[in-house]
Amino acid sequence: MRRMAEEVPPARERSSWVLNWLPSWCPTSASQLRDAEEKMLSSVKRPFSRQHVRVSSSTYLWTLAFSTHLQPRSPSVLQIQAWPRPPLVLLHGFGGGVALWAQNLDCLSSSGPVYALDMLGFGRSSRPAFSSDPEGAEDQFLGALEEWREKVGLEEMVLLGHNLGGYLAAAYTLKYPHRVKYLLLVEPWGFPARPENPNQSSIPVWIRAMGAFMSPFNPLAGLRLAGPLGPMLVQTIRSDFKQKYSSVFDDNTVSNYIYHLNAQTPSGETAFKNMTIPYGWAKRPMLERIGQVRADIPISFIYGSRSSIDSDSGYAFKKTRPKVEITVIRGAGHYVFADQPDDFNQVVLQILARMEKKSEGLKL
Repeated sequence: MRRMAEEVPPARERSSWVLNWLPSWCPTSASQLRDAEEKMLSSVKRPFSRQHVRVSSSTYLWTLAFSTHLQPRSPSVLQIQAWPRPPLVLLHGFGGGVALWAQNLDCLSSSGPVYALDMLGFGRSSRPAFSSDPEGAEDQFLGALEEWREKVGLEEMVLLGHNLGGYLAAAYTLKYPHRVKYLLLVEPWGFPARPENPNQSSIPVWIRAMGAFMSPFNPLAGLRLAGPLGPMLVQTIRSDFKQKYSSVFDDNTVSNYIYHLNAQTPSGETAFKNMTIPYGWAKRPMLERIGQVRADIPISFIYGSRSSIDSDSGYAFKKTRPKVEITVIRGAGHYVFADQPDDFNQVVLQILARMEKKSEGLKL
């Protein structure tokens, strides 16, 4: 049975008059985002709990918890049951949220506890002001995740991140290695460095012109500036999401959720902009740092065969750390967990099973 702990909505952040004006222009609200998420999660069959987990006096991370129970003496904290493996913690990508895992949660939670959370600045979590410094913004993401881990009471976790979530999962592992049992990177963003002499001629002139024009703005500013046309804009530009979730929804449920995720006050989106240079390259490339991850922490990469994200980074890292696992799922694009959910789920479960078997062998 699903249980909802008493929700304490995150405190509203101070914002400019432009941001105060946006809600009246955009057909969105926190309650509409809640309803859109609820509809997405209606396809999930296994019981789960959900609540805002307080990570500071005014900051909360919205959390779904599977195979958990509420600790009697502390009703605001989700506590895991006894399981043979550490919990799997899912970190979504840029512009995403917990409900995008709708086709994965049932299967992944069948073998042990699973947590999915809206990262700081995204979804139904708090949307604070972020540092304009890329390292400072990264530290805010990681600090919130570490505070969340402490509040939930996890000693170790299997960390799985997609896109921006993959970048932050790797960064967290570097900073808190004793808290990560296994690192799973799904189509991670921000690994390669921008080429010193990028082939500008390969980028169409209109894209370069649009990039120069939009550079002062957040990546999804156009969605909010579209006002009442925003929902239709998402349905048109990201019509592929309807196909990705066609086995569970035959309407605009997914595009409606994506719209409400990203029509809210930008926060994590602003942090992401501050962490990038033109055309989506990371200011602090992870490939230059990931080699410092503790050698005894296993790492796996999962890519889609049709993705625009280049798998070269994973293979480049494997040259220096041969035990790194790389799996390419056929027929999947960047949203590999939604394009081929059954294959993705089985790959993750197999990795977890091997990890568990290895841990049991070490105990003998």
